[in-house]
Amino acid sequence: MTTLLFDEREIQLEGDERDGQLWIPRERLEAATGWHETARGLCRGASCIPVPPGARWLDGEYFNASAFAAHRRQGQARDPQRDVWSFGPAPESRLAGGEAPDFTLPDFEGRLHSLSDQRGKKVLLLTWASW
Repeated sequence: MTTLLFDEREIQLEGDERDGQLWIPRERLEAATGWHETARGLCRGASCIPVPPGARWLDGEYFNASAFAAHRRQGQARDPQRDVWSFGPAPESRLAGGEAPDFTLPDFEGRLHSLSDQRGKKVLLLTWASW
């Protein structure tokens, strides 16, 4: 019996290790990972990930949890003696909801302006470098 730790889930299931990758029964996909199959790909909530052409995520009745996690850039660890597989959280996008560090710069008249003065407004930052 394999113990799978995926994101914040822990589940016991019949896993199949092939070439250092964990394959889990497709029928246990949602219970194990929170993702489910749809016509658009694998979905969880409002997020869907299309299955790329040539991806080796699905094979008959099995789903390649290792390949899917690698596609999401999740860290992976395995304890073969205890048959435990652990997949960490996918890294967040640096653009998704992040907050830029505050800075202050002068305009052409010498007046100082801080990015924090613009909180709650849309801001376009234009930069240029001569190198």
